[in-house]
Amino acid sequence: MKLILSRKGFDSASGGCPNPVFPDGRCLALPIPDPQSPIRYSQIRHQGASLGRLVAQLTGQPAFSRRGAHLDPDLLADALPRQAGWRPLLGQHSSAQAHLANHGVAEGDLFLFFALFQPVEPFRGRWRFVPGSQAFHSLWGWLQVAEVWPLDGTRSVPAWAAYHPHLHGDRSRHNCLYVGRDRLALPGRQTNLPGAGILSTLTGAHRLTEPGATRVTDWRLPAAFLPGTGRVPLSYHHKPERWSETHDGWCRLRSAARGQEFVLDLDDYPAVIDWLASPGLLG
Repeated sequence: MKLILSRKGFDSASGGCPNPVFPDGRCLALPIPDPQSPIRYSQIRHQGASLGRLVAQLTGQPAFSRRGAHLDPDLLADALPRQAGWRPLLGQHSSAQAHLANHGVAEGDLFLFFALFQPVEPFRGRWRFVPGSQAFHSLWGWLQVAEVWPLDGTRSVPAWAAYHPHLHGDRSRHNCLYVGRDRLALPGRQTNLPGAGILSTLTGAHRLTEPGATRVTDWRLPAAFLPGTGRVPLSYHHKPERWSETHDGWCRLRSAARGQEFVLDLDDYPAVIDWLASPGLLG
């Protein structure tokens, strides 16, 4: 089984701001802009309201709600009207998909999604980022792969998936969709979780950026991630100087600044499965 730490959501380069953490601890990873997508921010629902207004407020761009939104990964059934048979989906293409394919990512493998977050607060009838608050990387959702669909014309795609942005516009030849499982299955563990979903609230257990760090890419991970002799490190993080041991159950990692898909083979890191199964991490 492989674990993929997958960067998805707004940041300074895609969208122009962090993703919001609301006062009650709920978070929302905002889909990045995509002029080729048939979906508009105003069409996406969050907590029963249009996402367009929130995105316009946080970006300071009133017209943002009319822009195309790359709703991907698409994990929540109530984000859009759905056709019968809908299942959670993740699209990938170009060099990021080539990286996943080169590492053999397939059925049963698990994506953990992370993004850049910052607290928000209501202010004069709108949402704003809390003045003086710091942005940080955090986990926010997951998808375990049931099927991989290449979008190269070799197979048909069901009607319920036809809306997905990776089926529209000019995507690369590596274009594909990952379909979520119905239930999460971890080796040797019992779970009652769906095969894809988002975290209900963010806690310290989900935070990747080391508290007090000056860079969001200075991460704290469970010590189980620490590379050792004969074990291939997390992809894009092979240099030993990126890692340090802290002897407190954690390790430190200088995360790659712009990587999108970081792959770890859990056959070499079985203790990471204990972390994935720990109470409160997912769900």
